Amino acid sequence: MRLYRPIGYRELELIANSNFLAFPPRLPSQPIFYPVLNLEYGIQIAKDWNTSDPNSGFAGFVTQFDVEDAYISQFEIQIVGSSQVHQELWIPAEDLAEFNRHILGKIAVVAAYYGDSFIHDIDPASNLPATIKFA
Repeated sequence: MRLYRPIGYRELELIANSNFLAFPPRLPSQPIFYPVLNLEYGIQIAKDWNTSDPNSGFAGFVTQFDVEDAYISQFEIQIVGSSQVHQELWIPAEDLAEFNRHILGKIAVVAAYYGDSFIHDIDPASNLPATIKFA
């Protein structure tokens, strides 16, 4: 199954440190990991929320990745708004390492958005932060 995950700058750094193979552990205040089922919803979160959030570094990125169908099928789709757009999976934080083992290939960044307070340089060719090494 193809999934998307809107993230901020710090999470992008941590994903890059894993060579784009895994999502970092959740913080104690984050009991679930929630990938979304469609690009449109990922863009909405990254663009409308992350770019104005200091904890996201005033930047929003949408990652795209595939997960083994047999594994991911155990998680029920959650509708958190529009039934056609706002669909996500709720992975308990303690299960994230197992989730990461079922990712097929690498995590790709498919969209990037920046708020006015973003402080890092942006590579004009890729529209991605110049401070992060992309494989």
